[in-house]
Amino acid sequence: MHGALHVAKTGLSAQDTNLRVISNNLANISTVGFKKDRAVFEDLLYQIRRQPGAQNAADAQLPSGLQLGHGVRTVSTQKQFFTGDLQITDQPFDLAINGKGFLQVLQPNGDIAYTRNGQLHLNGENQVVTAEGFPIEPAIVLPGEVVNFSVGQDGLVTVVVAGDPNPQEIAQIELADFVNPQGLQAIGQNLFIETAASGAPIVVNPGEEGTGILKQGMLEGSNVNAVEELVNMITTQRAYEINSKVISTADQMLSFATQQL
Repeated sequence: MHGALHVAKTGLSAQDTNLRVISNNLANISTVGFKKDRAVFEDLLYQIRRQPGAQNAADAQLPSGLQLGHGVRTVSTQKQFFTGDLQITDQPFDLAINGKGFLQVLQPNGDIAYTRNGQLHLNGENQVVTAEGFPIEPAIVLPGEVVNFSVGQDGLVTVVVAGDPNPQEIAQIELADFVNPQGLQAIGQNLFIETAASGAPIVVNPGEEGTGILKQGMLEGSNVNAVEELVNMITTQRAYEINSKVISTADQMLSFATQQL
């Protein structure tokens, strides 16, 4: 295969992956607590024709050598965990994390997952759960006939029940933080799970150990910037066109060589 054809092929594949990442960001622009991705690229191995620094003569040394690259590949996608815009909803079961940290969610298999989506609900057992029905960990179960539900910035949950004007403390919401949040594995449904790259979770009350505070009656919007993603889409499209042009040019060169031989 012509060397330029192979290099351009890797460029087309990389830009196709980049466009998929951008399209996923734009598709989730309205997803509560969504964190955008960015594609990370690296160049491939080089063919060394002349070694840099090799002796060219008795008293002469090659200053740069001759190195031919083999293209590019997508090495990873990286989550951007900066906080999105906070939106006021005035719904008592809506919680936003203003800062670092994740809510803990108990999955059906017993494992803990982590989320930035604080759009919570009550199930038939008066337990606070996510939109998928997964309970928050530690569990929050409301007593009967609650007339007021309140969550403090430090995660302390208090309620007022019918017939008793005195607030009752029923639970403490905790946040989990990680040394390397980019190492978390996204599993869909606004959930992440721990990996060796993320490190073990550091579980504290909101506001402690550098974690954010809770804001009741608010939700964290997606941190996707539509204008930025559209600009990235245009750049990706042009890069794809340029790599396509390289393939077309290499094909013309091979055609010319074939016709002249």
